[in-house]
Amino acid sequence: MSVVGFTDIIQGPLAQYVQYSQQIGGDVAQHCQLVQQAFKAQLQFLELASQSSKPTNPNDLVIFLKPTSDIIATIQDFREKHRTSPFFNHLSAISESIPALGWVAVSPAPSPYVKEMNDAGQFYTNRVLKDWKEKDKRHVDWVKGWVQTLTELQAYVKQYHTTGLVWAGRNVPIGVPPPPPSCPLPPMDNFLPAADVAGNDRSALFAEINKGSSITQNLKKVSPDMQTHKNPSLKQGGGPAAYKISGVNYSSGAQQVDKPPVFTRDGKKWVIEYQKGNHNLAVENAEMNNVVYLFKCFDSTVTIRGKINSVVIDSCRKTAVVIDSIVAAVEFINCQSVQMQMFGKVPTISIDKTDGCQVYLSAESLDVEIVSSKSSEMNVLVPKGNGDYVELPVPEQFKTTILPNKTLQTVVVENKG
Repeated sequence: MSVVGFTDIIQGPLAQYVQYSQQIGGDVAQHCQLVQQAFKAQLQFLELASQSSKPTNPNDLVIFLKPTSDIIATIQDFREKHRTSPFFNHLSAISESIPALGWVAVSPAPSPYVKEMNDAGQFYTNRVLKDWKEKDKRHVDWVKGWVQTLTELQAYVKQYHTTGLVWAGRNVPIGVPPPPPSCPLPPMDNFLPAADVAGNDRSALFAEINKGSSITQNLKKVSPDMQTHKNPSLKQGGGPAAYKISGVNYSSGAQQVDKPPVFTRDGKKWVIEYQKGNHNLAVENAEMNNVVYLFKCFDSTVTIRGKINSVVIDSCRKTAVVIDSIVAAVEFINCQSVQMQMFGKVPTISIDKTDGCQVYLSAESLDVEIVSSKSSEMNVLVPKGNGDYVELPVPEQFKTTILPNKTLQTVVVENKG
């Protein structure tokens, strides 16, 4: 029944997601083919689990999961290679949430993990809806198809694998002959050394599985901004908290990708990537329909001269952006210790999954709207008129109560410390 239940997901909401992806075409259609492969790989693994007892050696489980892990890595790598795609938000929504297939290594409660991965992609699915709901209904249906796929996956896991992946060796009815001890291991040239997953530490095993392509030395590694689980603390202890993934982590132990710096203009888009210790970056002669995209910059400063449409700061650390004027919005995503200073007007500032964000406003931009989520240590500095600034913290803590009419009321909890 477990295999049949998973097949229903493939033939139901996943099939609808694939149908809408093919209708949209382009990168979305190519991406969905990889997603199909990932679900088929998991189906094959579930078929194996339904016929086998649980492996006693963690290395065996890593090997069984390798096909799924590899295709997840390919899905995420596809997104990295198509950052200039007009459907980048579509690709990001899938890449952020596809690790939901890693539920097979989570215990004792894998169902909440699937929901957490579904929520991880919500930021990008919301952007797809915002960009396309008035233009093309197929994109709205595409979002519904993918969200429904993960929603039904969560329900499936809760029903058939409530406390963890069920192998044939568990819960076998009395009188039924036990299944074979294990299926033969698939052929494999290179696999994770035993020393990397020694013992029965499931959290360490899960971290290794979801590293994607880093499970083998011959495959290209997925960049850390996609591997939100890549926090060394996950390899300590075996409790459910070890599987919590809350977004990009740039803690001192996080690995950084060392790639050549990029500063280029691609049509209307300025791309600034992998800059390190460079405080003389300047975007000159920008036009109102141009966008600036910063990615994985560290200890750098970018000055944008002129009026520009929007700026996106993605996965940057200790980076500052100085801007003359913005037509639409400035967005911070997956950043740590970042700053921006406005000399002109900015209508909207979005801060998502960011720890440490200082926003210096001008007198012209005091009517700005600031939208924040899953972020901390945010401060807005408002000019006093004499060259000084007043620092105002953005609330991070809220209190929610249930009203007599069965609705929720949420208020900000002030920090008086």
